[in-house]
Amino acid sequence: MKKFYEKNEIWFAVIWIIVYVVGASLADTFSSMIGIEKVITLPFLFALSAFFVIWIVKNNLKDKYGLCKPIGDIKNYLFYLPLLVLISVNFWMGARLNYSPLESVLFALSMVLVGFVEEIIFRGLLFKAIAKENVKVAIIVSSVTFGIGHIINLISSGGENILSHLLQVFYAMAVGFLFVVMFYRGKSLVACIVTHSLVNAGSTFQNAVMPAYVEIIQAVVIIVVAVVYAVVLWRTLPKQEDNLVENK
Repeated sequence: MKKFYEKNEIWFAVIWIIVYVVGASLADTFSSMIGIEKVITLPFLFALSAFFVIWIVKNNLKDKYGLCKPIGDIKNYLFYLPLLVLISVNFWMGARLNYSPLESVLFALSMVLVGFVEEIIFRGLLFKAIAKENVKVAIIVSSVTFGIGHIINLISSGGENILSHLLQVFYAMAVGFLFVVMFYRGKSLVACIVTHSLVNAGSTFQNAVMPAYVEIIQAVVIIVVAVVYAVVLWRTLPKQEDNLVENK
């Protein structure tokens, strides 16, 4: 596996994206067949997360893939306050128990692991692989593919709540852009992983009954906060070389 990784990092990233998307989708399907949401998905995501942690540590790639402290002073990140806005969005219309107590625990833990896996895959593997040749292209591809990847939620829902899922695609692109800027300029994925995981976990208890205009307002707020914060960080954090120096 290491030889394949060293030979072609882009295909290595693409294969793991496929493994994650297909595996998580099948795990969700099997969980539904059993009658307990996420009962298969959680072990799958845990195994995938454990694999990435072990593989990254074993190959001394923690700094390369951002499992380290960010560079610079916390005030340069505006104390991460804009991230708190993103985390709070799920609770603007209150909270509710959308699943049984057991399923709620399984769902929330699964969403935490989804945050970790997606950051490692999209901001870590994919971004770093493409950034070796062109950072700007890497930023665009990482952001867009992250957003488009959320179309699977629309497919798995059987076409229900089309507006919600389409809005999710667009604001996921904006958040993906913010996270890749944070990683590129700050050299750390930790804040991205924590924020992504908390946002995902919060969706477990989101009030699912919301007027369309509220969903649109939420999406607009997320997009504006994410893009503005990304621009501020891009201007204030230390500049990096156009061609990233990779850790071997």
